Amino acid sequence: MNMEKLLQEKIQGEQRELFEAYRALILEYNQKYNLTTILEEKEMLYKHFLDSVAGAELFKPNAKVAEIGSGAGFPSMPLKIVRGDLSFDLFESVGKKCEFLQVVVDKLGLKSVHIYNIRAEDAAKDGKFREKYDHATARAVARMNTLSEYCLPFVKVGGSFIAYKSGDVAEIEEAGSAYKTLGAKCAQVLPYSLPEGTGERVLAVIEKIKPTPPRYPRGQGKERKQPL
Repeated sequence: MNMEKLLQEKIQGEQRELFEAYRALILEYNQKYNLTTILEEKEMLYKHFLDSVAGAELFKPNAKVAEIGSGAGFPSMPLKIVRGDLSFDLFESVGKKCEFLQVVVDKLGLKSVHIYNIRAEDAAKDGKFREKYDHATARAVARMNTLSEYCLPFVKVGGSFIAYKSGDVAEIEEAGSAYKTLGAKCAQVLPYSLPEGTGERVLAVIEKIKPTPPRYPRGQGKERKQPL
């Protein structure tokens, strides 16, 4: 993956003003909402913005996307800036972070982005959300076996869960039994390096090949305490 080309095309191009406005909002609200420890301009550009848009081409045109554990809005907000055709439902359990995400949506004028203050394991049991999305995505929320149980129930058969992870490919491989249990398989693992030695990263594309059994996600913290 050519990150320098991606930087020029996706972040330093016509969307640059939106990224600058987004960064200004993070800096303005960070102390109140505890959004990120990465505040230096170049670090945020590489580690948050560029990392988020690294997977932009993996999402189908006009896809409906569920983001689990949105936090400050990574990868959803940068993806929405560069892929205006995507629609997002953001699931975040912390109310203050939902308030911040709504500010970003309103100030940046982003369309087709909806924010839900709800735990993923509860939302995934709701017929309004379950298996209704072309893609689910998440970044740095939990280990892959746990994260898959949170995310895959949102994905319709034929769609995919796109996970943004650190460079530890072993974590993706060890979750093989979780994918199978949840009706999915690992289709792609795409490693890449952020510029100037700022990080080794990997994108994992987990394809949904059959419906997830109704008992998943299990809830009551079992996804983390007893991972598949």
